[in-house]
Amino acid sequence: MPDSLAAFLRAAAQRLAEAGVPDPSVDAELLTGHVLGQSRGGVQAAALRGDAISSEAAEAVSQLVSRRADREPLQHLTGLAAFRNLELAVGPGVFVPRPETETVVQYAIDALLENASDSPLAIDLGTGSGAIALAMATEVPHARVFAVERSEQAYAWAKRNVTGVENLTLVHGDLATAFDELSGRVDVVISNPPYVPDEAVPRDPEVRLHDPAAALYGGSDGLDVVRIISRRAADLLHAGGLLVLEHGELQGEAIRGILTADGWRAAATHEDLTRRDRVTTALRG
Repeated sequence: MPDSLAAFLRAAAQRLAEAGVPDPSVDAELLTGHVLGQSRGGVQAAALRGDAISSEAAEAVSQLVSRRADREPLQHLTGLAAFRNLELAVGPGVFVPRPETETVVQYAIDALLENASDSPLAIDLGTGSGAIALAMATEVPHARVFAVERSEQAYAWAKRNVTGVENLTLVHGDLATAFDELSGRVDVVISNPPYVPDEAVPRDPEVRLHDPAAALYGGSDGLDVVRIISRRAADLLHAGGLLVLEHGELQGEAIRGILTADGWRAAATHEDLTRRDRVTTALRG
């Protein structure tokens, strides 16, 4: 006999809560919606109506709940990650985009929208899933956006996500050498580089066990790739062009020092919506 959906959701959420999952009710509803082909709102409405869930669907959801209880990322289980107005395909081998990065990319989007050019140029260095590049390309459709990713696994996810976006060019390569042909012409360079110090193991098991190490760790102080980007972006941007860097909440001062020493102007660190330092911007001298 089919089970009550509402009771099933309560039990699933309780199991996730006992495993320490941060938002157990949300995850239970999203996993159920994934199996049933419904939105989270649709699942909530069905539970309120007193709908049942079939034994087959309940078993499928229960298997996903077990994996989530083992702290496999929700996005790996559904295969999707929300980012601004996008829905991205993600899975093992690619960094899952975070909500805080949605505020970081806004600095780049604003600069592109304010640019007087009919076709401003933007580059995303180390694009991962393609989240930042896609946000720029879709929200500023008159811009030309370029993105580079070195990891073969991450590049495969990005390639899948950017298919059909005509103003976005994705390349498989090294951010330290990509796009020589654009040197001195670019309006905005943005990056969410690996910035976790090698010894600072992330607390969350979803991050520690499932995000690729190459997307997390950035050397002894976490800033090795930032130093590379500082030099590379200076070659790519024209005078007055904007650099946007995501980083950890305690790294703003060190990054401003790196950028200033490399000749950048007006280096400034900005907070995210949780009032934590999250992004540093600078202008090419």
